[in-house]
Parts: sequence; structure tokens; C-alpha cells
Amino acid sequence: MKGGNIIKLRGGHLSIVLVVLMLATILLWAWDKSYFASFLPVTREQFMIPVSEYVVDVSNRSSISTKPKDKMGKSEDEIAKLEDKMKERSNNTDEKEQPGLLIQKKEQPGKSTNYSDAGSVSKPTPPLKESEDGVTSSSSSKVCNYAKGRWVEDSRRPWYSGLQCKKWLSIMWACRLTKRKDFSYEGYRWQPENCYMPEFERSSFLRRMQDKTIAFIGDSLGRQQFQSLMCMLTGGEENPEVEDVGREYGLAKAPGALRPDGWVYRFQNTNTTILYYWSASLSDLEPLNRSDRATNIAMHLDRPPAFMRKFFQQFDVLVLNTGHHWNRGKLEGNRWVMYADGKPAEEKKPLDMGNAKNLTVYSIVRWVESQLPLHPRNLKVFFRTISPRHFFNGDWNTGGSCDNKIPLSSGSEVVQDGSTDIVVQNAVNGTKVKILDITAISQLRDEAHVSRYTRRAILNTSDCLHWCMPGVPDTWNELLIAQI
Repeated sequence: MKGGNIIKLRGGHLSIVLVVLMLATILLWAWDKSYFASFLPVTREQFMIPVSEYVVDVSNRSSISTKPKDKMGKSEDEIAKLEDKMKERSNNTDEKEQPGLLIQKKEQPGKSTNYSDAGSVSKPTPPLKESEDGVTSSSSSKVCNYAKGRWVEDSRRPWYSGLQCKKWLSIMWACRLTKRKDFSYEGYRWQPENCYMPEFERSSFLRRMQDKTIAFIGDSLGRQQFQSLMCMLTGGEENPEVEDVGREYGLAKAPGALRPDGWVYRFQNTNTTILYYWSASLSDLEPLNRSDRATNIAMHLDRPPAFMRKFFQQFDVLVLNTGHHWNRGKLEGNRWVMYADGKPAEEKKPLDMGNAKNLTVYSIVRWVESQLPLHPRNLKVFFRTISPRHFFNGDWNTGGSCDNKIPLSSGSEVVQDGSTDIVVQNAVNGTKVKILDITAISQLRDEAHVSRYTRRAILNTSDCLHWCMPGVPDTWNELLIAQI
């Protein structure tokens, strides 16, 4: 009996303990919901990036607008509390530490805003750090992408006069010498989002490039970039210290030719050489019958130009480009016959132009990559992306035009991370060849082409491929100089 009473007594005690534990659990749960829950949003906010409250609407790929995301699963009170805390946090945070939070509204067409006072000019330059690739960025940013940013007005532009740079600038691209009356396109600079963009100073750059050779190899847009750099380095003025050394590279004008295959100038004070060689396709061109001037020309898609192979070891900076000659009309007009592996590439079936271009771009990048370990200098190679055309209502030979004269009428910013030129981007990926990405930023500048103000003044003909100079190619060189 005693044992039974003991068991009953212990069972009663256990029941009381269980009830007490249940009540304590309920009380703790209620207290947790009311007290600890008030701290949880704050804890989450410490690791939240406020810019994630926005989604980017890239309807134009080059302009940016923002709108709040739908805050699903939150009550109105919770939303209000969260927004108040975010505002308080953002007010207490230095703007320099969060460059991604600065949302730039799109400019209205026809209106101009001077951003030079609000940009990098008036603000102190943030501390800089250099990545493994030598790309300089602000300490507050993780990724430096020179092709991501915005165009801003700058009264210090241009770097030279289109009326004076006659020694280096082709007359067909000097829009100041045409009947064009508006030149607002000259007064803009590119401001990368997370990169330190050093101010161009010609004497400083020439000292940096002492005893070095900068080579441009590509089409007529590459020639524009070459002429732009010559005008920038001379200030558009003739300089007795600049010597024509084209003969050292076999680039003298041939008898009966309209022009030589390239130009080479040397700044004697610093022994800096600037070179351009015309190779529209970046393929090796070889006459099939050297004794016949009308012979077809083998266009070796998988072989770099002979000029480049011969003088490659002498370059310190090399800028490559190709793009607008990859069409049947250009090939037939130049009598180019595509070859690969030493044989005609179209013996069995026609070769797609896009595939032919891809083969050449990948081939020349692979060849450069194979030669870099053997190079005697610290050669830096850039592949410039394609320069956009802006023909509207037709093409160059069917009445197409580009008559817009309002700068940045389609937007002022580039927000995409990758390049619009997928071919070049993929070709250089994983190699030591760097991309000089100018496609998206130039896409915004349709008002800066030569347009109908050509020297030939052919009726209903506009040049919506080449750029007025001074102009957009100067920005390409600023981006190049920042990355050398």
C-alpha cells in the first residue's frame, strides 16, 4: 500500500511540473513575439543593401529608371516601420560609402544639366585601390567597369579645336569645317560608375609613354581613334617635335595609291611612337596572283595580318578592332575570298558572315595570347568593341539618315554589366587581352555623327557610321588611357 501511495504522490507531482512547463512555454512564446521580434528587423537591416528595394527598368538598355519592388507578405505597419528605419540608416550613412544608392534621373530631351559641379570635380577623390588586373577603382566599390556610367556635360571639353587639327585630322571628319552649325556634341565626358577616371594631361601621358609604341590596327573607326589621340597629344597644333616615321614600318604611300596603309608619328622629346595600320578585317590578305593587279585576294580568317606579325614585338600598347566590313558587299568590292586552314572556306557551301567574323576574332585573340609570353616588353593588348551605326529610315545607300541634334535624347546612362558586343567579350574572356568596351556608351550619341554634313555633299547621303571630331572617339581614348 505504501508503495502505491508513493507512486500516486509522484504522479501528482509530475502532473503539476508538466502544467508549469506548459505555462512557461506559452509565456516565453508570447514574450518572444512581442519583445525579440522588435529587434529582428533591425538585425536583418544590418545585412540588407537598400538598393535591393529597387528594380532596374532597362527598357532602353542604356537608360535607368527605378521603382519600388512589391513588398509581399508584409503588413502596412511593418512596411512603414521598415522604411522609417531604412531612411534613418541612409541618413546616417556617408554617401561615398554607397555609390550604388545614387539614382540619377533621366534627362528630358532638349534639357541639359551641368553635372560637373555634382560629379567628381567638386567631391574629394575617394581612396584608390588597384586590382590584380591593374584596374583602379574607388575603395568603396568592388567592381570597376569603365563601360558602366553616364554622360555628363563638361565645359572643359573638347581637348582640341576641330578648326586647327588639320595636320592629323582627316577633313571628312572635321565637322567644324562643314556647314554644320551645332557643336554641342563636343561638350560631354564619360563618367564611369565605380572607377577612378584620371584627368587627361598630354605632357603627363607622354612621359608615361616614354620610349613606348602605341599601335592601332583596325578599320576606319580605328583610324578615327588614332587621329583623335594625335590631336589630343598635340592639342590640335602642329608640332615640330613630331616626326613622320612611317618609312620605318614600310608605310610610305605606294605609287598610284590614294593613301598609305597606315601612318606612324614619333614625339621626339619622349620617343613616344603612335601608329595606325589599316586592317579592316584583322585577317591576313594575300594576293592569289601577285603579277595580276586585278587578282582576287585570299582573306585568311585564321591568320593575323602580316604587318602585325612582323612588328608585334615592337609594340607596348596594341588596340585592335573590326566590325563593319563583314558583309558580302565589302568582300566582293575588295575581291576578298575567304580562306581557312590555307584553303578556300566556301568550296562546298557559303560561309555565314557572322561565323566568319567570329572565327577571325577568336583566332587573333588566341594568336596574341600565344605570343605574349615571348614578348620582350610588358605589352598591353586591347580589343575595342564595335562602334554603333545610327542609320534611321534606311541604310547608307538607301536614304538612311541620323538628323537628331539633341544630345542624349534616348538617355544618358549605361546600367548593364556585360558588353553589348558579345563576340569580343566572349573571345577575350579568360585571356590577357583586355576589352575596350565602347559600344553601349557610343550608342547613346547618335547626334554626334558626321550625318549629312559630308564633304562630298552627295544628295540624300548621310554618314551615320563615322563620328564628328572632336567627339566620341576622344572618349574612347580617355577610357584607353585610364586602363593602360
